[in-house]
Amino acid sequence: MSEEQPQRPETEQQEPIKYGDVFNVRGELAKQPIAPQDAAMMQSAETMVFGQTQKGGPASVMQSAATKNERSGLVSHDATTSVAGDEGVTVTETTVPGRRIITESVAGQVLGQYVEPVPVTAAVGGAGGEPEVAPITIGEALAATALTAGYKPVEQSDAAAIQAAEVRATGFSLITPGGLAATAQSAASVNEGLTQDVDKIKLNDVLTGATAKLPADKAATRQDAEGVMEAELRNNPELTTYAGGVAASVAAAARLNERSS
Repeated sequence: MSEEQPQRPETEQQEPIKYGDVFNVRGELAKQPIAPQDAAMMQSAETMVFGQTQKGGPASVMQSAATKNERSGLVSHDATTSVAGDEGVTVTETTVPGRRIITESVAGQVLGQYVEPVPVTAAVGGAGGEPEVAPITIGEALAATALTAGYKPVEQSDAAAIQAAEVRATGFSLITPGGLAATAQSAASVNEGLTQDVDKIKLNDVLTGATAKLPADKAATRQDAEGVMEAELRNNPELTTYAGGVAASVAAAARLNERSS
C-alpha cells in the first residue's frame, strides 16, 4: 500500500524581480517589477544607438529579469511597467570634445552609462601624425554629471563628492568661496529643508559648465576616482554611490584615461 506524497504547488508564491533589485534607482520605479515590454523597449533603444544590444548592459539585465518574472507567472508577456510606459525608456547620446556619453534611462533614472573616446586631433599629433585622444579632466567629468544625472536633487553625498573632486582638480585643500563645492554644499543644505523634489536644487544647476567654474583642472586618475567615491559613500546613509552621479562619472573618466594612455 503506497502512501500519497504531499503535492507541492507548481508555482511557489514569490515576489517579482523589481528595478530596485538590480539597478541603483529609487522612488516608485524601484518598486516596479521589470516587465517584458520594458525590456523590449530598452533593447530597441540600445539597438538604435549601438547597432545591437550590449552584453551585460541594461537591456540584457532587464530581459533576463523580465523572462524570469514571466516564467514565474508574475507578469504577462504583454505587460509594461506603468512608469516606463508613461515616462519612457531612453538611450541618449551626448557628444563632448574627445568623447561621447551614452546614458540609458527608465522614467528619467539612469540604469547605465557608457563613455566612449572620440579621436580628436591634438595640437601635436601622436606618432606618425595619428590623432590623439585628449585625457578627460575632472572638470569635464563633473560637467558630464550634469547631463547624466542632472535631474537629481543635490544631497550631502553629492556635495561631499563634488568637494573631493574640486580639491583634487585644483590642488587646493580649502573650498573656494562661490565655487562648485561651496555651491553644492549650500544646495544640499537648502534641499534638506524642502519636501518636494520639484522644488529642490538639482545637480545640473550646480555642475553645468563645471570646467569654467574651476580655477584649475587636471586629468582624472584612478586615485582621484577612489577619493571621490570614498567621499560620496561616506556621506550616503545607504553607503552606495549614485548611478551616473559624481563618483561614477569621475571613475568612468579615469578608466577611459587609463585605456588611452
